[in-house]
Amino acid sequence: MGKSLKQFLEENHLTVNDNAKLLFEKLGLPLSILSKLEDKYGKSDKMSKSKHNTVDPDEMIEKYGADTVRLYILFAAPPQNSFDWIDSGVEGAHRFLRRVWNFIIDKADKLKDVKYTKDDFKNLSEEDAKLRKKLHQTIKKVNEDITKEYQFNTAIAAIMELFNEMSSYKGNNQKVLKEAIENFILLLSPFTPFIADALWRDIGNTGYTINQPFPEPDEEALIEKTKEIPVQINGKVRGKIAVPADATEEQVVNTALQNENVKKWLEGKQIVKTIFIKGKILNIVVK
Repeated sequence: MGKSLKQFLEENHLTVNDNAKLLFEKLGLPLSILSKLEDKYGKSDKMSKSKHNTVDPDEMIEKYGADTVRLYILFAAPPQNSFDWIDSGVEGAHRFLRRVWNFIIDKADKLKDVKYTKDDFKNLSEEDAKLRKKLHQTIKKVNEDITKEYQFNTAIAAIMELFNEMSSYKGNNQKVLKEAIENFILLLSPFTPFIADALWRDIGNTGYTINQPFPEPDEEALIEKTKEIPVQINGKVRGKIAVPADATEEQVVNTALQNENVKKWLEGKQIVKTIFIKGKILNIVVK
């Protein structure tokens, strides 16, 4: 007596898989039919050695490179969790690394001879201070995620956010940019060592990133020197002002009264009182 299709699939570690779902969608067939087929012949499974449906790492490395594959695997989920391999995910990791490569290579010649010390980062412009703060916030988070929780996925997410901040940087302080890119490369190096080593040398350094001290945050850069305070008129936000983080109520009110948008809403009105929550909000009550 011949074997049933279900027995054949099980003995050969085969399943009704996601390709069937794609085919049904393309043909415009109801997926309820696929559900019946899965009930009859076996459901599709996540990657499993026992099911012989794992992704061949050699093929992925040949197609995308070892750094891309490593970055995707570590970014997809915490190391203790399993996950579904999604081609669009690994392609996204590949695009990210290409963006990183192109961005840094484009600036490499200008940065090669740039040197900096901590003293160079005093009295920075708002744009420069913003990038430095983001850099050292990221350094702190990556250190915590890697050493305390082994949360490589959230560490990589923070590194990606830092890259977005660097990409949108409008300043022209080469020392600030060199510090940001240099530390960015070191943060990325545990996940993508080959690309990191190449970029490390392209921006004027020698040796390998593995021999460099891992970045430590500059706590001074994390201190908020200014605060953005929303200004309310009778409980409705009518403007935002930037003030020193330790500004008094009097300083905040004086700054608010100079704001063009706030001034517009105060025309013809009498200020009854002000309500100030330090570092949070200013409410001007008028009649």
